[in-house]
This record gives sequence, structure tokens and C-alpha cells, in this order.
Amino acid sequence: MLVVVTTPITNWVSYLVYFSLIITVILVARLPLLTVFKRSLIEIPFVLFAVLMPFFGTGESYQVGGFTLYREGILAGTAIVAKGTLGVLGAITLSSTSTAREILRGLERLKLPALMVNIASFMLRYINVVTDEMERMRIARASRGFEAKGIRDWRILASVLATLFMRSYERGERVHLAMLSRGFTGVLPRTPDSPPRPRQYLQVVSLPLLALLIALSERILR
Repeated sequence: MLVVVTTPITNWVSYLVYFSLIITVILVARLPLLTVFKRSLIEIPFVLFAVLMPFFGTGESYQVGGFTLYREGILAGTAIVAKGTLGVLGAITLSSTSTAREILRGLERLKLPALMVNIASFMLRYINVVTDEMERMRIARASRGFEAKGIRDWRILASVLATLFMRSYERGERVHLAMLSRGFTGVLPRTPDSPPRPRQYLQVVSLPLLALLIALSERILR
């Protein structure tokens, strides 16, 4: 992704190849295209922001249908959409082809601080616990005839969120004390990994190397 971010948007040939590569990876991974499309909709707010950028700027401008569009704004908006889309597609591909445990293990190998890895690990472990607690609280409210209908009920909902926060915090404290009593030293135990095979190394470095070669060739040709 570093190569993509540093590639100027004016190198449109490079971006065409980048999109071809990520789409090829999606097809090889046999990801459902409809699922990829639905998950990529998270980018819509950034696209809406990018659409407004051509209307602001300085320097060279164009008149289109009574509107003034600035070249700098067009390039900036196009860069946001192109680079953002590539990033979103890459994240979707990674999350769809790797388990959360594998991603966390990869972050450890990339020397991400152990504290951050542990926080992410606990978040994934206990997000279902918090969700179940929210569902029980919702059922309890419904059994007492409560139904949120407007602003008047926001105060009650705020107190519910505060209660959920306190319960989650207290549960976290109990879990932490239980871990300390069992000898927790700041590093979670893990099973030994099987050594990577040469083919896996080749698969890992193939796309970054291709992207780097594309970026370098585009600059050399210029």
C-alpha cells in the first residue's frame, strides 16, 4: 500500500494496473463479488467528500455546465477515490481470506507493540460477550414495556449505555484479576507456528514487488 499511496494520481497507467492486480487477487481467492461490493460501500462518505473537491481550489480551472472546476481539486478528488478504493479492496481481501487470529499473529511478526496486539485480541474475544449483554438489556426493557419513540427517551438510552459501560468495565477488571492469578505476565500464550514454506514467501512478496516495479517503470518512462 505504501507504493500505491506514493504513486502520483497522474500516473493513471499505474493505477489501472493496481486495480487489475487487486481484482485478480479477488477472483483467485474466489470471493463473492456481491459481498465485496457491499463491504466496499463503507467508502461512500469519502467518495461524497471527493466529489465536492473539484469545486474548490486555485490555479487552472474549467467551465463545465456553468460550474467552475479546478484542476487541483479534480486531481485531489480522483486520488482520494482511487487510493481509498484500493485500500478498501485490499482490506476486504485480507479480512476475507485470513482469520482474526492469523491477522493478529501477523501483526506480532511485524513487531507491533504487544500491548496493542493484546487489546485487539481481547476486543475480538469479548465483543460477542458485550453484544449478548446488550441483547439481554434490550429484552429486559421490552419486557417492561419500554419502546424508544423520540428525543424524550434519549435520557433512558443514555443511562442504558452508561450501565453497559460499567458492566463491561467491571467484567474486564474481573477477567484481568483472574489472568493475573494464573500467572499472566503481559504476553498471551500461543501455540507454535509451523514454519512458512517457500511458496508462501513467494506469494507474500509477489504483489508488493509487482506494484513497486510498476511505479518505478512509470517514473523511468517519464
